[in-house]
Amino acid sequence: MKLKGEHDADTEQGSYGAASLRAKTKIILAGVLMNLVIAVGLFSALALIGIPKLFDNQFTIKSDTKIMKNEVLVGQVEQDSPAQKAGITQKDVLVSINSSQSSTPILSADDLPNVTKIYNGQKVTVTVKRNNLASDIPLVVRSEQEVQQAKAEGKSVGYLGITPAQFTLQRSTWSAPIVGLGVTAQLTQMTVKGLGSMVAGIFSGKVKQATNQVAGPVGIFVIIKDGSSLGFRFVLMIMAVISLTLAIMNTLPIPALDGGRLFVTYIFRLTKKDLTPKLEDTIHGFGFAALMLLFILITIVDVKRFL
Repeated sequence: MKLKGEHDADTEQGSYGAASLRAKTKIILAGVLMNLVIAVGLFSALALIGIPKLFDNQFTIKSDTKIMKNEVLVGQVEQDSPAQKAGITQKDVLVSINSSQSSTPILSADDLPNVTKIYNGQKVTVTVKRNNLASDIPLVVRSEQEVQQAKAEGKSVGYLGITPAQFTLQRSTWSAPIVGLGVTAQLTQMTVKGLGSMVAGIFSGKVKQATNQVAGPVGIFVIIKDGSSLGFRFVLMIMAVISLTLAIMNTLPIPALDGGRLFVTYIFRLTKKDLTPKLEDTIHGFGFAALMLLFILITIVDVKRFL
C-alpha cells in the first residue's frame, strides 16, 4: 500500500508529505507498533496453548510453567553412519538405547553423546518413535577407536552419527501475556544483535558468514515446512517471528524502509536542506537496490543451505 503524497516535499492537504514531522513520526511508528502488538499477541497465545522452547534461557514464569512435551529428535543423520545404515531418519524421536545388559533412556539432546559413548563398539537396539509408532532398530555403535581416528583425520563424527535436537513444549496460564512480552523482548535483542553481526560481517568482507546468520524466503519456507510437521504451533511461531522482524526492520534507518524514510526526513530537517522528490527517490532507490542485493545473496545462501 502506498501513502498518499509520500514524498516529504508533497504539499497536498491530507497527504503524508504535508503532515508535520511529529505526525509523520506517529504514522511510521503506528505500523511498527501494529507488527509488535501482533507478535506479542501470537507469542502470548502460544504460551497459553503450548510454546516451543527455541533457546536455553527462553523467558517463562517457572511457577506457572508446565512441560507438555519433551522429546529428543533426530536433527541430521551423517552420511554412511551407523544411524543412516540402520534406517534412522530425520525427525525420528529418540527414546532409548538398549543392549543385552542395560537400557538407557535418551532424555536430552545434550546427553546423547555421553549415552552413545557408553555403548561404543557394541551391538544395540535404538528405540525410536516415527508417526507416533515405536520401533526397535538394531545397529552397531561406532567404537572409540573409530571416533578418535576420524577426529585425527580432521573429521567430526559421532558414535551413532546423529545430530540431535531438543523439542520442548511448555505451557503457561495466567502468565501467558507476560511470557509473550518476555519472549518478544528476548527475540528483539537477539535479532538486533544478529543484524549487527551481519552488517559487521559484510563490511569486513565476510559476506557468506554474515548472510548465514539470517534466512530469506527460501529459508522461511523450509522452516515452516519442517516445523508444520511438528504441529501448527511452529507455524504460529514463525508468523510471530516474521511480524516481530518487520517491526524491528521498520525502525532501522535503512533507506527504502519506513524507518529509513523517516531518518532521511529528520536528517534534511536538521541540516535545513531541501529534500526534493527526485533526491528522495534517488536515496531510497539506492537503498532498495542494496536491499535487493542482500536479498539475492541471502537467497543463494538459503538454497545452498536448505535445498
